[in-house]
Amino acid sequence: MIPLQPPRRLIDVEIDGEAVRVPEGATLLDACATAGKDIPTLCHGDTLTPKNACRVCVVEVEGARTLAPACSRKAEAGMKVATGTERARHSRKVVLELLASSTDLSTTPRAKEWMAEYGADPARFGEDAATVEQPPKVDNDLYVRDYGKCILCYKCVDACGEQWQNSFAISVAGRGFDATISTEWDAALTDSACVYCGNCVEVCPTGALSFKTEFDMRAEGTWDEDRQSETTTICSYCGVGCNLTLHVQDNKIVKVTSPHDNPVTHGNLCVKGRFGYGYV
Repeated sequence: MIPLQPPRRLIDVEIDGEAVRVPEGATLLDACATAGKDIPTLCHGDTLTPKNACRVCVVEVEGARTLAPACSRKAEAGMKVATGTERARHSRKVVLELLASSTDLSTTPRAKEWMAEYGADPARFGEDAATVEQPPKVDNDLYVRDYGKCILCYKCVDACGEQWQNSFAISVAGRGFDATISTEWDAALTDSACVYCGNCVEVCPTGALSFKTEFDMRAEGTWDEDRQSETTTICSYCGVGCNLTLHVQDNKIVKVTSPHDNPVTHGNLCVKGRFGYGYV
């Protein structure tokens, strides 16, 4: 195999008393994964620059005054990291409680598992903690925006902006409690700069952005990932060679994603590759 980048020097760090060797420049999250530690993450994306928005991945670094976000903190030689201290677990618990008390995490993968693991009780903040109920925005036939599930991780903004698509169709509008993801002047998606690549849907961790097919099937109660198969193939629209992963249920394509480790697209697609499967 031909290396895609120059080799990096290996450094030794200690994760929960276990020596781990990782490449220079790796994050603490990488080191924890190497050590087999399961660290919860929400705003982290393996194709995006860390935003440090959710703080659910914090760990304790010996000698540090504050907890460190594992997704962005770079590992340093000789660093000693503890992932399961009372301080780190309490912080994760409170973050999960704050998010779940004000946001619908019902379609967030592993959210219920993490809340059970850390003993999070979102109900303790009371009903007044919930955000104003927002009806899903269904203004096109390709994907739905359900901001009642949005945790403001900014991954969709980064994917639409300078990190990938460079369409800049969406951004953060408002400040503080009124902050929300929005198009310019809160226009309908069909009147915005959106090119319907769906790369924002690809990186959304909570289901706030979802395929119209998935949204409709969930409403009908027919969406069942256990009955779905995944097949990776190559997009047939042009010669770039983008890889597509077809999600099939009951012999029908229900959505299309792309492998994040693909050297051509890194999980990104255009409108044809992600939504143009009707001809099948």
